[in-house]
Amino acid sequence: MITLKSGDSITRMRDAGRIAAIAREVGGEHVREGVTTAAIDREIKKCILSHGAKPSFLGYGGFPASACISVNDEIIHGIPSNTRVLKNGDIVKIDVGAYYKGFHGDCAATFTVGEVSAEAKKLIEVTRQCFYQGIAAIKEGARLGDIGHAVQEYAESFGYSVVREYVGHGVGHDLHEDPEVPNYGSAGHGLRLRPGMTIAIEPMINAGTWEVRVLANEWTVVTADGKLSSHYENTVAITDNGVLILTDPA
Repeated sequence: MITLKSGDSITRMRDAGRIAAIAREVGGEHVREGVTTAAIDREIKKCILSHGAKPSFLGYGGFPASACISVNDEIIHGIPSNTRVLKNGDIVKIDVGAYYKGFHGDCAATFTVGEVSAEAKKLIEVTRQCFYQGIAAIKEGARLGDIGHAVQEYAESFGYSVVREYVGHGVGHDLHEDPEVPNYGSAGHGLRLRPGMTIAIEPMINAGTWEVRVLANEWTVVTADGKLSSHYENTVAITDNGVLILTDPA
């Protein structure tokens, strides 16, 4: 069931989203050669707690950390580790959630370690723009398929592929709410978008095949062909006056 949010609820979600976005930035500031993914996770947790919030991911479904930190061919749900040391050329996806005063904020971005390849830079740039193509499709009378179509069309125009098995989602009192928000689809199809809907739009774009596999830890999702993947996400609210990005650190 989709829960439409009031103006007051959206304001409160903006507070949660701001904390998540700040924590995402803090995580990105610590992405550098020689740092472990566990060290980054500790900084993100410290940041979230310092704002009076709780990490949304910690303990969620048994997840053991405050952030998902996924490197190179890891798409999502990477588990921070004291033995995973970042090296020059890595690309690092940081996915963060913050729970504050009854609401969640959820966001992600891809960061680079030192000098990365031109291919990696382009993939990251295109993935971020995929998000903005998605929100640009949210207009009066738009449907859910318009978002996915916009993301897919843009990504595939560069020869990239869109992950199918994992999608965006509603956000609110719960971290994952209805509806699911695919990054692929047909324009003009699906649920009609309405003011009061709050959703996470999160393109997961692969350099190679869209197919994935899950590692033995039963969490981390990687590309089936071992090629790079990039991730970018914000929680947004659909309002009578357009789309509001809730996970903005400003």
